[in-house]
Amino acid sequence: MGKTYERIDGRLRTFIEEQPMFFTATAPLSGDGTVNLSPKGLRGSFAVVDDRTVAYLDFAGSNAETIAHLRENGRITLMWCAFSGPPNIVRVHGRGEPVFRDDPRWVDLVRFFPDIDTSVHGLRAIILVRAELIRDTCGYAVPLMTYDADRDLHGRRFAREDDASLSGYFAGKEHVASSIDGLPGLPLPLPPTPAV
Repeated sequence: MGKTYERIDGRLRTFIEEQPMFFTATAPLSGDGTVNLSPKGLRGSFAVVDDRTVAYLDFAGSNAETIAHLRENGRITLMWCAFSGPPNIVRVHGRGEPVFRDDPRWVDLVRFFPDIDTSVHGLRAIILVRAELIRDTCGYAVPLMTYDADRDLHGRRFAREDDASLSGYFAGKEHVASSIDGLPGLPLPLPPTPAV
């Protein structure tokens, strides 16, 4: 039986912080626009900012659908599944925004991720989400799976990039500066990474 929560704390907070991956879902306002669903991983790249706000690091990739949708309408759902232990699914429905490197909040927000070397993965934004509805459900049909380790491929690929070369990489990708549906995506060129 599902339950609604007023805040992200206690057992609920512990559950979402312990999961090695989660999913994000966004969509444009257009009825025929492309819905996006993305897996997110890397231990330490998610943080609870306060009891109604969470954030995660948005790393280099070959598209920017989530960023584009958030810039257009802000709607986002985050979902965690228990792949081990007692079954559980938690969803946070809310309003999100991408915080870019030139945002004055960047330096304070990046401190929520002390276990991630943000220079290695091509960090391009911090996604900040304010919860409007927090619910859990049983998860009885979610399979049992084991977590072995984070893959090191992403870090090895993007560790060799600096701000300028990373901007060049993004400029060469069809759906980074604009989404599949033509919405504004990641603003390019990237501003320099601020000193923390």
